[in-house]
Amino acid sequence: MNTEAYPLVRLKNAWNSTHPWIFQRLVDKPAQRPKSGQIVDVVGVDGAFIGRGFYNGHSRIALRVLERDPDVEVDAAWFARKIAEAVHLRRDILRLDEVSDAWRVVHSEGDGISGLVVDRYDDLLVVEFFSAGAFRYREWIYEALRAQFPGCRFHASADEHVQKQESFDFRGTEPAQPAIITEFGVRFRADPAGAHKTGFFADQRENRQWLSQQVAGKRVLDLCCNTGGFAVYSAVRGASEVVGIDIDEAVIEIAKGNAKLNNVRPRFVQADIFPWLRDAGNAGEQFDVVILDPAKMTRDREQVINALKKYLDMNKLALGVVKPGGLFATFSCTGLVSEDQFLDMLRRAAFYAGRTVQVLKVSGAGPDHPFLAQVQESRYLKAVFCRVLD
Repeated sequence: MNTEAYPLVRLKNAWNSTHPWIFQRLVDKPAQRPKSGQIVDVVGVDGAFIGRGFYNGHSRIALRVLERDPDVEVDAAWFARKIAEAVHLRRDILRLDEVSDAWRVVHSEGDGISGLVVDRYDDLLVVEFFSAGAFRYREWIYEALRAQFPGCRFHASADEHVQKQESFDFRGTEPAQPAIITEFGVRFRADPAGAHKTGFFADQRENRQWLSQQVAGKRVLDLCCNTGGFAVYSAVRGASEVVGIDIDEAVIEIAKGNAKLNNVRPRFVQADIFPWLRDAGNAGEQFDVVILDPAKMTRDREQVINALKKYLDMNKLALGVVKPGGLFATFSCTGLVSEDQFLDMLRRAAFYAGRTVQVLKVSGAGPDHPFLAQVQESRYLKAVFCRVLD
């Protein structure tokens, strides 16, 4: 094949990593700079071929390597193969269709397409661009997805901070109508044009299912309940009482709708969890099962210490309302906070709350959110299930 079709980008230093990201400081600026997100060939200081991938002269991540075989073109057929492989994993190996019609189709580097996330909600595909390259070749991506999901609808978007970092402009597609999905027999309305960008968090599917097996006849508190995932599961699985708390009025309304879909009646309260928990603790309120699943705390490495302080404060307060012998499930979706840091925060929260915490299970996102061993950045969700012994 004719590799001259691809602009050439040379590295300044030796490179022997298998990580797909190569940062700006390592890249020799080409005399004729490729367009933002364009596919280029990457060569080392010695001129040897390193890989083929997205180039972005405006981003801290200057190169996102997609292909390491010089004989393989990165074209529409390449995207079709990659997306077909990703769907094969979910459908034929993980057999997710047996438990849900909502799952992650493409998980960025974990599926070999850096900067692309696709979630499926029945016939609705929610496409999110995290790189200028994935955005530039979006028509190839849509075409590949249509081949796997005939008749599907699309809702596409990109966060404002991503557009600034990656230097592209995208106002998103026209808002799509919501989809009704089923997960382990529980129904939810996924509305990507509503309160949350994808309309529903499929990453917690196995965590919701596992915890819901422990709640029959129990009093359950779901903190930062969002659209009611854990709360609705708990009510469906026979909890005696379920209370969901979230500060966002819009997601509370969606949560109430999700409860109606399943003919259950959790009590949803729009409130800031900090004063609510202080008042509940002072009143001697106690729950058999407490879930704490806050939103992402930060995207900034400089703010990780502050994020851990917030986690500490909310976990300490939440532990204060767990009955002795009760279950506590605590989560972090802040990718910059490591599992070790999160577990150490939990240790300190238990100490300050005066509680003894027995960790039963540590997990993360569902298997449809794979990550490569050499790309830990794709791993973000930490899930810790505990008993509070005293």
